[in-house]
Amino acid sequence: MDAVARALADPIRREILVMLHEAPRTAGAIAETFDVSRPAVSRHLRVLREAGLVRDTVSGREREYTLALEALAPLEAFLAELRGPSVWSRRLDALETEVHRVRRRREAREQATEDNTRTKTTKRKTG
Repeated sequence: MDAVARALADPIRREILVMLHEAPRTAGAIAETFDVSRPAVSRHLRVLREAGLVRDTVSGREREYTLALEALAPLEAFLAELRGPSVWSRRLDALETEVHRVRRRREAREQATEDNTRTKTTKRKTG
């Protein structure tokens, strides 16, 4: 996961990933897009390859790169855990549910008491 995070930290590498999301490309086609030297682009591609974010296939003298998204799974799981509800959030939600449950019971008992009081009053008047 650390290698993936380091690879994603660089804006050129992120742009390469966006390009490869659109379609596989050769190293030469990727290098033509940037204002950095071909060796610099090669180093970026190596970092992405070592992080598992891209795969390369050799065809003659050219390397074609494709996106490999499965390397993002551990990072995505970590981020989902951070975004998810915290222990305190779940506990507070449970407390809120219990407060509503107790309130409904109390209101039902109060309503039943009022109904009994009215019934007794009505019986006295008619009796």
